[in-house]
Amino acid sequence: MPRKPRIEIAGYYHIINRGVDKRVIFKEREDFEEFEELMCFYAKSYAITIHNYCLMNNHYHLLIEIKEKNLSKFMRQLNMNYAIYFNKKYKRSGHLWQGRFKSWYITDEAYLYTLMCYIEQNPLKAKISKDISTYPYSSYHYFLNHKEIPECLKESWIVQNYKDDKEAIEAFLTNPVDRQQLQELKTASSLVEAPNIDKKPNIKRLEKIFKNIVETKKRNKKIVEAYKKGYSQHMIAKVLGLNQATVQRIIKRTKDSISIT
Repeated sequence: MPRKPRIEIAGYYHIINRGVDKRVIFKEREDFEEFEELMCFYAKSYAITIHNYCLMNNHYHLLIEIKEKNLSKFMRQLNMNYAIYFNKKYKRSGHLWQGRFKSWYITDEAYLYTLMCYIEQNPLKAKISKDISTYPYSSYHYFLNHKEIPECLKESWIVQNYKDDKEAIEAFLTNPVDRQQLQELKTASSLVEAPNIDKKPNIKRLEKIFKNIVETKKRNKKIVEAYKKGYSQHMIAKVLGLNQATVQRIIKRTKDSISIT
């Protein structure tokens, strides 16, 4: 049976890929640096924004943003060219990667922010570093040293929102990650089919959706409809004056009672 094509729409994606049989894919410093160089080169070639990344010995995490339907093309070039480099250097043959890369579309701001912390804190989770600021193969240490930040990270969310405010960056990215909460956010993010968005939702349009709506049942239905259109739980909560957790519960509770296809 042929593999199903990936659905690629504009927005944020969490990417994970592992070595075949969980084998080491980065053995030396030169290997990490080669992957980073390829990542930045193809990100520029495909107009893709790298927001966060972390390279571990046998896998990697990327948080990227695409504007066109070119996620698979970008990943194919990145993985293929690194595999060619690795196999040639270590005189090996065969597959380097454990199947196709895994990707998740991010539809919720809370999930996005938690994911940024999770990716950067991977070295702590793996107990290979006690201080993520000293780990050389992730985006975190570049964010703290603004003068050395590579071109492919200059449009990242952290740089755009915090510039060179080192204290604010540290406070944000070292915030403890609750793995259960991360899983819940990931699940909630996938409750509604990812919308086909070409630009960020407009808050004024969102306000019009809820204008003159008083009945709770009708409001809840509009919440799910707005979420389906790409408005984040955070933005919906802000417009309605609700807690974001309340909006999340409404989406969970209402999704089965209305059509969201």
